[in-house]
Amino acid sequence: MGDQQGEERKLPDPMELSRTMTEIAEQSQRLVADFLQRQSHANGDAFGMSDPLNIGQAFLEMTARLMAQPEKLVQAQMSLWHDYMNLWQTTARRLMGEPAEPVIAPAPDDRRFKDSAWQDNELFDFVKQSYLLTARWLQSTVHHVEGLDGKTQQKVEFYTRQFVDAIAPTNFLLTNPEVLRATVETHGENLVNGLKNLLGDLERGKGELKISMTDQDAFEIGRNVAITPGKVVFQNDLMQLLQYNPTTEQVYRRPLLIIAPWINKYYILDLREKNSFIRFAVSQGHTVFVVSWVNPDEKLAQKTFEDYMMEAPLAALDAIREATGEPDANVIGYCLGGTLVASTLAWLWAKKKADRIASTTFLTTLTDFKEPGDLGVFIDEEQLQSLEARMNEKGYLEGSAMANTFNMLRANDLIWSFVINNYLLGKEPFPFDLLYWNSDSTRMPAAMHSFYLRKMYQENRLVQPGGITLAGVPIDLRKIKTPIFMLSTREDHIAPWKTTYALTQLVSGPIRFVLAASGHIAGVVNPPEAAKYHHWVNDKNPPDPEQWLATATQRPGSWWPEWARWIADFGGEKIPARKPGDGKLKVIEDAPGSYVKVRAGS
Repeated sequence: MGDQQGEERKLPDPMELSRTMTEIAEQSQRLVADFLQRQSHANGDAFGMSDPLNIGQAFLEMTARLMAQPEKLVQAQMSLWHDYMNLWQTTARRLMGEPAEPVIAPAPDDRRFKDSAWQDNELFDFVKQSYLLTARWLQSTVHHVEGLDGKTQQKVEFYTRQFVDAIAPTNFLLTNPEVLRATVETHGENLVNGLKNLLGDLERGKGELKISMTDQDAFEIGRNVAITPGKVVFQNDLMQLLQYNPTTEQVYRRPLLIIAPWINKYYILDLREKNSFIRFAVSQGHTVFVVSWVNPDEKLAQKTFEDYMMEAPLAALDAIREATGEPDANVIGYCLGGTLVASTLAWLWAKKKADRIASTTFLTTLTDFKEPGDLGVFIDEEQLQSLEARMNEKGYLEGSAMANTFNMLRANDLIWSFVINNYLLGKEPFPFDLLYWNSDSTRMPAAMHSFYLRKMYQENRLVQPGGITLAGVPIDLRKIKTPIFMLSTREDHIAPWKTTYALTQLVSGPIRFVLAASGHIAGVVNPPEAAKYHHWVNDKNPPDPEQWLATATQRPGSWWPEWARWIADFGGEKIPARKPGDGKLKVIEDAPGSYVKVRAGS
């Protein structure tokens, strides 16, 4: 068995590899010519440069600062030279059959170098370590440039990391042992299939590369995702309101309203039966309503953030009152949906109508945007003006634009791993419900999205008393006294947990802060049955989030039961279960409804 594995792991014969590459070139030429011919008929101007990301000035400034500190540049170069000398020495010892400790090793969570050849083969081990040394040197050098303002420093470091990720040896045929083996074993069929996948993704994106992350044909909304039974009981221009069928004989008197971000579709909370938070909430005895956002087109270009408040949470609360007869509800807001809920809650307190919401749950929600993490890289005046000009052409921002931004935040996982799998190994993407949802992007109306980016991210006005006025009313988060459950995730790259924690110091009412392991999605969509991850709880909310974590208690598994116990105190007494259509609102259609099925570009 050991000899057989060694045979499988040997490097390809150069002559065989040359013949294979010649055959690939011939087939590739035919495929590309056919693709270009079809594209010229279908969409003559499909290929075009994206709007600039305004990074040139940042790197010019960084270079000028670096040149003004020649002694530090020399020191950095000497450090890299010293590292390479050590690497040459250890590699030489390995080539002579002597044991040698690596000069540098990948991070424990770096999955790019999991193939055994990266450790067992001296050549690939050298390639790996030389890349890691260069990457470390490059990132360290730009990090220690003095004199840059915080925004420029963040931008330089972010795009340096993008460059470092892009040039990894795993992303190229001749420096990836797994791809080399596949090329020889399949006589280059992997690369031909990979080119077909690449051209298919270009054609699907009408000239723009839209990397396939999952088998799109493996899922269908309403068939094997978004399948919790229910009905659409209300709709307007911006949303459909879903009410779910009860699964318990009795339910809490007070209904539960869930508002997901309109930047994605709501069924992240209803992927499959086994990981559906909506199903879980129904099983706990809640009458659950969910806002399913429209996928807006040019007709909704002038819809504002204020419109989203009036026509979604406030309209939903009115509709729920019609459906159940209850004057108030418990409300959940997820991510951007939570930012909208916080704004709505502050507006209700200003209008002396705060009794409409009995409790609020925020899931990975930013309200203070002072330190928004890497997303802040994309927010400056030049980029906003470019984005607004782009939105004004159509009246909306294409969902793929935001999807690409989020993918850049985790480039190795959400870009380069698929480049290797789809284009170099020539494999079809694996069917994965989460990635199907991730690729089902939504558009954003120009007026609303511009307001959100400017007032929240650029100007951070939501935390300023009276900084934002909605429907003629200045709002103030400090006035909120509604009980709050707040869930953040420790590895969140979209809503950093230490930034979300700021809300605990803003509001006036009681707030239960819980921190879950993992990230923005996996940390939230974590059913108890999975027995994965863990979470932290603390009865106190000190000003410093690090102090909160240092004094918190770690508990195993999902945070869902923690929330279920908390929300039960605000459910009211138990009553016979309600069914959609029992009240004054009649059924429009079956859940998941028609709005959620509209895909961007359709």
